[in-house]
Amino acid sequence: MVVMAAKKACEMLSKSMLVEVQRWGCMKQTGVSLRYMMEFGSVPTERNLLISAQFLHKELPIRIARRAIELETLPYGLSEKPAVLKVRDWYLDSFRDMVSFPEIKGTNNEKEFTQMIKAIKVRHNNVVPMMALGVQQLKKGLGPKIVYEDLDEIHQFLDRFYMSRIGIRMLIGQHVELHNPNPPPHCVGYIHTKMSPLEVAQNASEDARAICLQEYGSAPAVNIYGDPNFTFPYVPTHLQLMVFELVKNSLRAVQERYMDSDRVSPPVRIIVADGIEDVTIKVSDEGGGIARSGLPKIFTYLYSTAKNPLDEDCDLGTGEAVTMAGYGYGLPISRLYARYFGGDLQIISMEGYGTDAYLHLSRLGDSQEPLP
Repeated sequence: MVVMAAKKACEMLSKSMLVEVQRWGCMKQTGVSLRYMMEFGSVPTERNLLISAQFLHKELPIRIARRAIELETLPYGLSEKPAVLKVRDWYLDSFRDMVSFPEIKGTNNEKEFTQMIKAIKVRHNNVVPMMALGVQQLKKGLGPKIVYEDLDEIHQFLDRFYMSRIGIRMLIGQHVELHNPNPPPHCVGYIHTKMSPLEVAQNASEDARAICLQEYGSAPAVNIYGDPNFTFPYVPTHLQLMVFELVKNSLRAVQERYMDSDRVSPPVRIIVADGIEDVTIKVSDEGGGIARSGLPKIFTYLYSTAKNPLDEDCDLGTGEAVTMAGYGYGLPISRLYARYFGGDLQIISMEGYGTDAYLHLSRLGDSQEPLP
């Protein structure tokens, strides 16, 4: 009897909850530009932190609700897969936390709110591999008959979903970081106002080479060209992630191509160019390139043969290991990071020779966040 009552209460709760999610999901999202985040955060007074918290208190539930609604209505039964249900529950929990939080009126409120959104960010740490696991569960069920081009809808959903996640995490991270009493020099939250792309490329390359060494026992050299004194405002963690991914792919291609050869493997080259509108980073390798027919596939979430760190056999909480192959999401997600602040990522390949990746970063910082 008690169990029945509890079940009934739970159903009622989820019903009223879903009505609430629908209501918030219909509201208009508000985008923020890199420049605005930088100017607003450069004086993190109590008043500014309060305004920021009040904005997030209204904005985040709208963004979270939209994703929760989409998670309910995915094609091919993806919504019913255990991993996707888990992600949906994280979003619903976070939505509940946000809307049940009282109006933010003073500094104490604001501090509690900041702790809460910090916890929300941690709750969603594993969303990407967990969704990848859901897609894997779906592919297993569909069998080899399915034409992956038909899964375009799922690809577009994942693009929207991950782009929105980048925005939510940027807004939370930026707000939390503005509370840092001793910010590093030239840093406004997550944004470095004098970031050296050369230095970030250097660090990302060293990280990628370390993984290559670990996996293959050797790694091609990485040569970096550009003005070491050039800086511009950007989010170093985003750039690190993108360059790391591109260099890692290049190292892997070169390493595999020259593994059994007597010749010394050619270096991967990184060129940083500062234009008026864009800063462009080119990553060039002589790793044999990609067939033209394969190029459209490199930006999809559905082709990777690599093992997911959260695969069935693993514990769902601990997918921390990075491998050279990743789980096939590196390129599409890097492109979303580039587009988030108005940039882009393009891959040009010469089959039989190598690949050039062009990472364009908007220098002006004026573009609004894309709001899927």
